[in-house]
Amino acid sequence: MARSNLSRSILFLLLIFILLFRVDDIGRKFYPFPYRETITHYAEANGIDPFFLAALIKTESSFDPKAKSPAGAIGLLQIMPETGYWIAEQMKIPDFNPGKLYHPETSIRMGAWYLANLKQEFKGDQALVLAAYNAGRGNVKRWLEHQHWTGETKTIDQIPFPETRNYIRKVMFNYKVYKFLYNKA
Repeated sequence: MARSNLSRSILFLLLIFILLFRVDDIGRKFYPFPYRETITHYAEANGIDPFFLAALIKTESSFDPKAKSPAGAIGLLQIMPETGYWIAEQMKIPDFNPGKLYHPETSIRMGAWYLANLKQEFKGDQALVLAAYNAGRGNVKRWLEHQHWTGETKTIDQIPFPETRNYIRKVMFNYKVYKFLYNKA
Protein backbone atom coordinates (compact mmCIF):
# COMPACT_ATOMS: atom_id res chain seq x y z
CA MET A 1 0.00 0.00 0.00
CA ALA A 2 2.84 2.41 0.84
CA ARG A 3 4.40 1.59 -2.52
CA SER A 4 1.10 2.39 -4.28
CA ASN A 5 0.89 5.78 -2.53
CA LEU A 6 4.51 6.48 -3.45
CA SER A 7 3.79 5.64 -7.11
CA ARG A 8 0.77 7.94 -7.12
CA SER A 9 2.80 10.72 -5.53
CA ILE A 10 5.53 10.34 -8.13
CA LEU A 11 2.97 10.35 -10.95
CA PHE A 12 1.29 13.41 -9.47
CA LEU A 13 4.61 15.27 -9.20
CA LEU A 14 5.50 14.24 -12.74
CA LEU A 15 2.18 15.55 -13.98
CA ILE A 16 2.70 18.86 -12.15
CA PHE A 17 6.20 19.12 -13.64
CA ILE A 18 4.85 18.50 -17.17
CA LEU A 19 2.08 21.02 -16.72
CA LEU A 20 4.39 23.68 -15.33
CA PHE A 21 6.94 23.37 -18.07
CA ARG A 22 4.61 22.60 -20.99
CA VAL A 23 1.72 24.94 -20.19
CA ASP A 24 2.24 26.94 -23.39
CA ASP A 25 2.08 23.83 -25.55
CA ILE A 26 -0.98 22.52 -23.75
CA GLY A 27 -2.63 25.93 -23.79
CA ARG A 28 -2.07 26.32 -27.53
CA LYS A 29 -3.98 23.09 -28.14
CA PHE A 30 -7.04 24.59 -26.45
CA TYR A 31 -6.39 28.11 -27.74
CA PRO A 32 -5.13 27.72 -31.29
CA PHE A 33 -4.26 30.74 -33.42
CA PRO A 34 -5.18 29.83 -37.01
CA TYR A 35 -5.21 32.62 -39.60
CA ARG A 36 -2.58 34.36 -37.47
CA GLU A 37 -0.95 36.27 -40.33
CA THR A 38 -4.31 37.46 -41.66
CA ILE A 39 -5.55 38.40 -38.18
CA THR A 40 -2.33 40.26 -37.40
CA HIS A 41 -2.37 42.08 -40.75
CA TYR A 42 -5.95 43.36 -40.49
CA ALA A 43 -5.74 44.00 -36.75
CA GLU A 44 -2.66 46.16 -37.13
CA ALA A 45 -4.09 47.89 -40.23
CA ASN A 46 -7.09 48.90 -38.12
CA GLY A 47 -5.29 49.76 -34.88
CA ILE A 48 -6.56 46.68 -33.04
CA ASP A 49 -4.52 44.35 -30.84
CA PRO A 50 -4.22 41.05 -32.78
CA PHE A 51 -4.69 39.07 -29.55
CA PHE A 52 -7.94 40.94 -28.89
CA LEU A 53 -9.17 40.11 -32.38
CA ALA A 54 -8.12 36.46 -31.94
CA ALA A 55 -9.98 36.32 -28.59
CA LEU A 56 -13.08 37.72 -30.27
CA ILE A 57 -12.91 35.12 -33.04
CA LYS A 58 -12.34 32.33 -30.49
CA THR A 59 -15.43 33.47 -28.61
CA GLU A 60 -17.60 34.06 -31.65
CA SER A 61 -16.88 30.99 -33.78
CA SER A 62 -14.02 29.01 -32.27
CA PHE A 63 -12.24 29.71 -35.59
CA ASP A 64 -14.86 27.86 -37.64
CA PRO A 65 -15.24 29.80 -40.91
CA LYS A 66 -18.51 27.99 -41.65
CA ALA A 67 -20.11 28.99 -38.34
CA LYS A 68 -23.67 30.30 -38.48
CA SER A 69 -25.60 31.32 -35.39
CA PRO A 70 -29.30 30.64 -34.85
CA ALA A 71 -29.81 34.41 -35.26
CA GLY A 72 -28.11 34.29 -38.69
CA ALA A 73 -24.64 35.68 -37.90
CA ILE A 74 -22.05 34.28 -40.30
CA GLY A 75 -18.38 33.29 -40.41
CA LEU A 76 -15.41 33.62 -38.12
CA LEU A 77 -16.55 36.93 -36.66
CA GLN A 78 -20.27 36.09 -36.68
CA ILE A 79 -21.32 39.18 -38.62
CA MET A 80 -25.03 39.60 -39.31
CA PRO A 81 -25.78 39.95 -43.05
CA GLU A 82 -27.30 43.44 -42.55
CA THR A 83 -24.20 44.55 -40.67
CA GLY A 84 -22.07 43.02 -43.43
CA TYR A 85 -23.85 45.15 -46.04
CA TRP A 86 -23.33 48.26 -43.92
CA ILE A 87 -19.64 47.47 -43.36
CA ALA A 88 -19.13 46.76 -47.08
CA GLU A 89 -20.74 50.10 -47.94
CA GLN A 90 -18.52 51.95 -45.45
CA MET A 91 -15.41 50.12 -46.69
CA LYS A 92 -16.47 50.58 -50.32
CA ILE A 93 -16.33 46.85 -51.02
CA PRO A 94 -18.04 46.25 -54.36
CA ASP A 95 -20.33 43.28 -55.04
CA PHE A 96 -20.67 42.25 -51.41
CA ASN A 97 -22.98 39.40 -50.55
CA PRO A 98 -23.33 37.71 -47.13
CA GLY A 99 -21.88 34.44 -48.45
CA LYS A 100 -18.49 36.18 -48.61
CA LEU A 101 -18.49 36.30 -44.81
CA TYR A 102 -17.74 32.57 -44.86
CA HIS A 103 -14.33 33.38 -46.41
CA PRO A 104 -11.85 33.82 -43.54
CA GLU A 105 -10.00 36.76 -45.06
CA THR A 106 -13.21 38.66 -45.82
CA SER A 107 -14.65 37.97 -42.36
CA ILE A 108 -11.42 39.02 -40.64
CA ARG A 109 -10.99 42.11 -42.81
CA MET A 110 -14.56 43.29 -42.26
CA GLY A 111 -14.65 42.28 -38.60
CA ALA A 112 -11.40 44.13 -37.85
CA TRP A 113 -12.74 47.23 -39.57
CA TYR A 114 -16.01 47.01 -37.62
CA LEU A 115 -14.17 46.51 -34.33
CA ALA A 116 -12.04 49.59 -35.10
CA ASN A 117 -15.20 51.54 -35.90
CA LEU A 118 -16.67 50.59 -32.52
CA LYS A 119 -13.34 51.32 -30.83
CA GLN A 120 -13.39 54.83 -32.27
CA GLU A 121 -17.03 55.42 -31.29
CA PHE A 122 -16.54 54.17 -27.75
CA LYS A 123 -13.16 55.86 -27.27
CA GLY A 124 -11.19 52.61 -27.02
CA ASP A 125 -13.08 51.23 -24.02
CA GLN A 126 -12.91 47.45 -24.52
CA ALA A 127 -15.97 46.66 -22.40
CA LEU A 128 -18.11 49.13 -24.35
CA VAL A 129 -16.73 47.88 -27.67
CA LEU A 130 -17.50 44.27 -26.77
CA ALA A 131 -20.96 45.13 -25.47
CA ALA A 132 -21.71 46.96 -28.73
CA TYR A 133 -20.31 44.10 -30.81
CA ASN A 134 -22.56 41.64 -29.01
CA ALA A 135 -25.73 43.60 -28.26
CA GLY A 136 -25.53 46.42 -30.80
CA ARG A 137 -24.31 49.97 -30.43
CA GLY A 138 -27.87 51.28 -30.06
CA ASN A 139 -28.48 49.16 -26.97
CA VAL A 140 -25.19 50.24 -25.42
CA LYS A 141 -25.97 53.92 -26.02
CA ARG A 142 -29.40 53.48 -24.40
CA TRP A 143 -27.91 51.69 -21.38
CA LEU A 144 -25.47 54.54 -20.88
CA GLU A 145 -28.05 57.30 -21.47
CA HIS A 146 -30.57 55.77 -19.08
CA GLN A 147 -27.84 54.94 -16.57
CA HIS A 148 -28.52 51.21 -16.67
CA TRP A 149 -24.76 50.75 -16.93
CA THR A 150 -21.85 53.04 -16.08
CA GLY A 151 -19.86 51.58 -18.96
CA GLU A 152 -17.05 50.42 -16.72
CA THR A 153 -15.67 46.89 -16.80
CA LYS A 154 -16.03 46.63 -13.03
CA THR A 155 -19.78 47.26 -13.32
CA ILE A 156 -20.72 44.90 -16.16
CA ASP A 157 -23.19 43.24 -13.81
CA GLN A 158 -25.38 46.29 -14.48
CA ILE A 159 -25.79 45.32 -18.16
CA PRO A 160 -29.43 44.35 -18.72
CA PHE A 161 -28.56 41.44 -21.05
CA PRO A 162 -27.01 38.45 -19.19
CA GLU A 163 -25.66 37.12 -22.50
CA THR A 164 -23.71 40.35 -23.02
CA ARG A 165 -22.31 40.30 -19.49
CA ASN A 166 -21.05 36.75 -20.00
CA TYR A 167 -19.80 37.57 -23.48
CA ILE A 168 -17.61 40.43 -22.24
CA ARG A 169 -16.16 38.23 -19.49
CA LYS A 170 -15.46 35.41 -21.92
CA VAL A 171 -13.75 37.59 -24.55
CA MET A 172 -11.66 39.36 -21.90
CA PHE A 173 -10.60 36.00 -20.41
CA ASN A 174 -9.72 34.69 -23.89
CA TYR A 175 -7.79 37.91 -24.56
CA LYS A 176 -5.65 37.36 -21.46
CA VAL A 177 -5.01 33.75 -22.50
CA TYR A 178 -3.98 34.72 -26.05
CA LYS A 179 -1.65 37.41 -24.75
CA PHE A 180 -0.12 34.94 -22.29
CA LEU A 181 0.32 32.11 -24.82
CA TYR A 182 1.39 34.03 -27.92
CA ASN A 183 2.86 37.36 -26.85
CA LYS A 184 6.29 35.77 -26.48
CA ALA A 185 6.28 34.13 -29.90
